[in-house]
Amino acid sequence: MKIGIVVPFSWSFWGAVVEHAELQAEALAARGHDVRLVMANDPPGQFTRALHPRVGRHGDPPSSVIAVGRSVIVPANGSLPNICLSPRSFFRVRRVLERERFDVVHLHEPMTPTICICVLTLATCPIVVTHHASGDLGWMRLGTPVWGFLMDRVDRRIAVSEQAKESARRWLGGEYEVIPNGVLVPEQADPAGREHAVTFAGRHEPRKGLHVLLRAWPEVRRRTGARLRIVGADPLAVQLLLARLRVPDDGIDVLGFLTQDDLTATLSTTKALIAPSLGGESFGMVLTRAFACATPVVASDIPGYRDVVTPDTALSVQPDDPAALGAAIESLLADEARRAAMGAAARELAVERYAWPDVARRLEAVYESVVPGPVEAAAA
Repeated sequence: MKIGIVVPFSWSFWGAVVEHAELQAEALAARGHDVRLVMANDPPGQFTRALHPRVGRHGDPPSSVIAVGRSVIVPANGSLPNICLSPRSFFRVRRVLERERFDVVHLHEPMTPTICICVLTLATCPIVVTHHASGDLGWMRLGTPVWGFLMDRVDRRIAVSEQAKESARRWLGGEYEVIPNGVLVPEQADPAGREHAVTFAGRHEPRKGLHVLLRAWPEVRRRTGARLRIVGADPLAVQLLLARLRVPDDGIDVLGFLTQDDLTATLSTTKALIAPSLGGESFGMVLTRAFACATPVVASDIPGYRDVVTPDTALSVQPDDPAALGAAIESLLADEARRAAMGAAARELAVERYAWPDVARRLEAVYESVVPGPVEAAAA
């Protein structure tokens, strides 16, 4: 089966949806399918630096990625995604669809312009969509009246969580199957023998709660002697945040963007992942990423995260409470036997519920339900 995975964001800048789509493509290719990613790309250069002040991935995307335009930063749902808004993308998408002749296209965040809207308009093959976002989704107030009717062209609708499902249904109606975000599970991960460090992984956006963690950190550092690794956030932005909060950088390692392999290595050697998000999370993909590496989590008690964590894999704390967050981190680090047991339970949960081979199998079944069989195709 030839599958086109369509993403409205840029390959050049890390995000949960981009990571999900890349791993989805790898998992489906491993099952013998011919897979292409259709998305934006911002090659390194002065123009990209002007449009995107934060750090991105350098170099060329893999051959499986078909770039159809550049992106710009657009505030949406408390985040700052890199979205392709170029009118030229319409003609590029049309050429891609005519050339590739996909058996099915799978759109992520289908109501996001311009790439997904173009595919919804132009595709002649079956269409599957996945909704990731949750919350108010105020931008849908503008988009739904203009292009919401294009959802009538969709054959199957998926949401990554109950939160995302209810958010999509509120604006678009319809029926949705919940298929969670898959996670990359390393072959080996030992919860014991970890370096005395904890990790934050996420972009520098207010809703990710990095400022809450940094406020708690000096006391955690004083009491435990642990180090904090900050992954995914622009190092300059982190330094400016530290200065604004008047928090010293003692015991803090700002690592910036990491490749998949480097992120796995980091999560596999840290004692805990810290996820102090304030809200707007539909699933908590970074939590399952840590679980797969046998790493327990200290996370905010917010919708989206509640659907992922269990008492034996994570400690939940009130959001936007530095004292509670710090106390939870100290509690976890103080009991190594408990922490290691939580890590083992976390990995078991990731393998059981979120491993990509099973998620890919479920997606494959969805595609097979909408792609015409050999007899139907011949009749058409």
